[in-house]
Amino acid sequence: MSLLELFLIFVLQFEAGVSGVLPLYQVPGHDVTLPCASASSSDTTCSMVSWLYNRDRSQTFSEVLNGNVLKSSARAARLSLDTSCSLVLNDITAEDAGRYTCWQGRNTDQDVHIHLSVLTLSPSPPDADPKRDGEVTLECSLLRYRGSCQQNSIRWVNETGTVLLGEGVGYKFLGQMNCVSVLTVKRQSGHNRRYACQFVNMENNVEIEADYTPVFTDSRDWSPLNNFMLALRIAGLILMIVITVLVIRARGEEIQTIIW
Repeated sequence: MSLLELFLIFVLQFEAGVSGVLPLYQVPGHDVTLPCASASSSDTTCSMVSWLYNRDRSQTFSEVLNGNVLKSSARAARLSLDTSCSLVLNDITAEDAGRYTCWQGRNTDQDVHIHLSVLTLSPSPPDADPKRDGEVTLECSLLRYRGSCQQNSIRWVNETGTVLLGEGVGYKFLGQMNCVSVLTVKRQSGHNRRYACQFVNMENNVEIEADYTPVFTDSRDWSPLNNFMLALRIAGLILMIVITVLVIRARGEEIQTIIW
């Protein structure tokens, strides 16, 4: 580790306070651009810019040093800098939540601090049989740099925008614990509905949401192979009926011949 990296980590670890924090919210699988608004427009190589990452206050990691993505970074393959020295993070995961700092020199007044929060929605069981009715438990979590979540800041709504509380037709709200909220929904043939988990701020404005639509595959929606097998069975049944009729007719003719 270079002396510059050690210095950056020292500054971040013992920083007295953070001002001008920019909050960003995303869901897994998307791309996000973390702006470095104060970067000099003349520094097209971003040679004076470094990016650091904190999952919490205990550890600081260097992601970009003097305009170059560090190969030692766990997310190096998904990181890049654009022409404004903003950090581009592709295909984000829940583990990418945390604080990102654009460091542009020893004058910390120019630093840009970004708190990236990631909202995840996970069904349980994840491999529920799509051909059967049943219940699925949805867990919605907001991963963030620090701080807890206000009660009722993570809420559930249906396709009409109605907030789901308590217990109703096809759902049961199990409550919120810190930054985790749980809802149980019923999957029923012909009644697929859309549910969304939303994180709202203190002004009750939606910052980010994640959607879930129960998938129910009707048992009648067979594959071409199933249709072919069904056709073979029907053909076999018809053949058996024809053979039976012919046998009965032949026996009938044989009996008439004996009588005459």
